[in-house]
Amino acid sequence: MEECPCGSNLAYAECCEPIITGTQPARTAQELMRARYTAYTIADTDFIFNTTHPDHRDGYDHVGTKTWAQNSEWLGLEIVATEAGCSEDQEGTVEFIATYKTDGIVQKHHELGRFSKEDDAWLFTTGDMVKPKPAVSTKVGRNEPCPCGSGRKYKKCCGK
Repeated sequence: MEECPCGSNLAYAECCEPIITGTQPARTAQELMRARYTAYTIADTDFIFNTTHPDHRDGYDHVGTKTWAQNSEWLGLEIVATEAGCSEDQEGTVEFIATYKTDGIVQKHHELGRFSKEDDAWLFTTGDMVKPKPAVSTKVGRNEPCPCGSGRKYKKCCGK
């Protein structure tokens, strides 16, 4: 049983393969997102192209996309959030992080993907990169409880 690259913990044959081969449609936007990630891992750029809404295919580079997908080591997919995109919806979003390695450098592609349903088929429309949220620094007073949870004052704990 070959595990599906999308991280669903299901076998590839039970998860993304039927969607990629066209024997079963994606029921949700998230299912299509997972199948598209898996298609990148196997460099099936025809599936990527065919599941992109026709209004958003301009500039698609089959050769460049295939070369990039083949030369990348795919490390995992994390679904951060979904909004709508269920079988009864017409639109939905999937926020995801795809991790891969190219030229020995690990990269994280964090995107908010938008999907729409046409003729009962989910299609990718657009995606926006999600910018990292800045770290929030909280200043702790010397006599305040230590944020590490020790129960001691900051000056007697991590503030030493």
